[in-house]
Amino acid sequence: MHLSAHVDTFARDHLPPPHEWPELRFDLPELRYPARLNCAVELLGHADGARPAFRTPNGPVWTYDELRARVDRIAHLLTGELGVVPGNRVLLRGPTTPWLAACWLAVLKAGAVAVTVLAQQRPHELATICEIARVGHALCDIRAVDDLAKAEIPGLRITTYGGDTPDDLLHRSAPTTPYPAVDTACDDVALIAFTSGTTGRPKGCMHFHRDVLAIADTFSRHVLRPHPDDVFAGSPRSASPSASAGW
Repeated sequence: MHLSAHVDTFARDHLPPPHEWPELRFDLPELRYPARLNCAVELLGHADGARPAFRTPNGPVWTYDELRARVDRIAHLLTGELGVVPGNRVLLRGPTTPWLAACWLAVLKAGAVAVTVLAQQRPHELATICEIARVGHALCDIRAVDDLAKAEIPGLRITTYGGDTPDDLLHRSAPTTPYPAVDTACDDVALIAFTSGTTGRPKGCMHFHRDVLAIADTFSRHVLRPHPDDVFAGSPRSASPSASAGW
């Protein structure tokens, strides 16, 4: 593995032994990723800034330039006022909205590890996930914060967004200079996705930065075959549409 950029090494320290890993093949030319790679930079860096990134039914259209600016604002807040360091796990909770996506990208750009959970998960489920992943920070839509607060997770610092109070993320993350992305390794953990726990204690599946890009460079490129003018719904199938993204 490559030299990690993580100050908090919990995620890498808890990877399974290599003999338990699946076979990882990077045979295609587009999968030959460099040793240093931050997937948020790659996902945001190649789009025309004036093109739409997000559309919502009742809200404004976000361009890629606007998305990048908001991601940088959140990343500055995370690593400044909130004290997040590379490798910290950050819980993300809320309906599927552009702000949730911006928070996800900001966490990755700051070198932290995104732990996105469903807005429908109950307090005891949230507490279990936070215990397993040793989560210390949470960015939560104000509409989904009640159950997270009821979970009473020791040491968890919750920052809400989508509200109108002075301590809301949207008010605290004032416009600022571009955020210099953390120089993560391609095999630094970028996110932890948890199973539902229907067969017992939920399990966290750790994904590297290169894994996030591999999803776009394999299934998306060769099966979905997206075009620049395509619009993709960003909602769970069981929920009503709340946001669309053109990636």
